[in-house]
Amino acid sequence: MKHDISRDLPCVCEFCEHAAIINDEENVLCERRGIVSREYKCRKFVYDPLKRVPKPLPPLPKLSEDDLVL
Repeated sequence: MKHDISRDLPCVCEFCEHAAIINDEENVLCERRGIVSREYKCRKFVYDPLKRVPKPLPPLPKLSEDDLVL
């Protein structure tokens, strides 16, 4: 089953369903190709949305006491 991939995300092994993160920061363990770079690309790429780390949310503005009065 193929997932819709956002055009902003690159098709690299770091986000692939077949890749597993190993202790090495620059490599992943691919079920198909073995140990490869995180930036490696192949035709077996299947996007896994759970492997993407989302951008942090911006901080909320601080509320004054006037904002909390009913």
